[in-house]
Amino acid sequence: MGAQWKAAGKAVNAAKKGALVGKLTKEIIVAAKLGGPDPSANFRLRGAIEDAKRASVTRDTIERAIKRGAGLLDEPIEYETILYEGFAPHQVPVIVECLTDNRNRTASAVRGLFRNAQLGSSGSVAWMFNRNGVIEAHHKDSGMDLETVAIEAGADEVEKVTPTAEQPKDGVIARFLCAPSALDTVNKFLAANQWNILNSEVSYLAKNYVELTADQHKEVAEFLSEVDEHDDVHRIYVGLKQED
Repeated sequence: MGAQWKAAGKAVNAAKKGALVGKLTKEIIVAAKLGGPDPSANFRLRGAIEDAKRASVTRDTIERAIKRGAGLLDEPIEYETILYEGFAPHQVPVIVECLTDNRNRTASAVRGLFRNAQLGSSGSVAWMFNRNGVIEAHHKDSGMDLETVAIEAGADEVEKVTPTAEQPKDGVIARFLCAPSALDTVNKFLAANQWNILNSEVSYLAKNYVELTADQHKEVAEFLSEVDEHDDVHRIYVGLKQED
């Protein structure tokens, strides 16, 4: 189960509208602002760049976003992160993370998106999730002991991950969980030991998952897809297992 919910076919549909490019560019800007413009030292930025490349974002767009985030251009960065909590249909807990330059616009939009769901107050749902550092990484050696690697890296948990269509099929892909404060330490250990960091972020992971029928799952997925389509919505965390 990934750290965040992703709709099947979402990347293709969003790319057609240009929405995906905008979201990936925002992530690059924010990552560069928070951690600096050097992807070798900024693992969040490295992952954002790789995501952008997979979505065929142009090199010029990526480089401009990095410079803008790092303050190397005469363009102010006004994005802020806002979390909204509530319940999708069938009482599925959900946290919606937005990146926005207009708090009032985003708040109004989110209220509209939750018209057939339940938007809660701050803290109403967050207690149902753990806050973790999450790193997905690839290594060419599939025979290594992942538990030993996790212990040496300072991670709390590790699991083998089935690669997506875009990820390497050789070797092994593993997901490491750690305390948010240990994210940088774990990243550096893995990078120093020939692991290729595919994604690194502080995330919300549901403590428990709501069990739904196939029809209910479809209804929730449709709701989440509509929320995800909004330009200001950056990530969605949900207490629902994704279907294969």
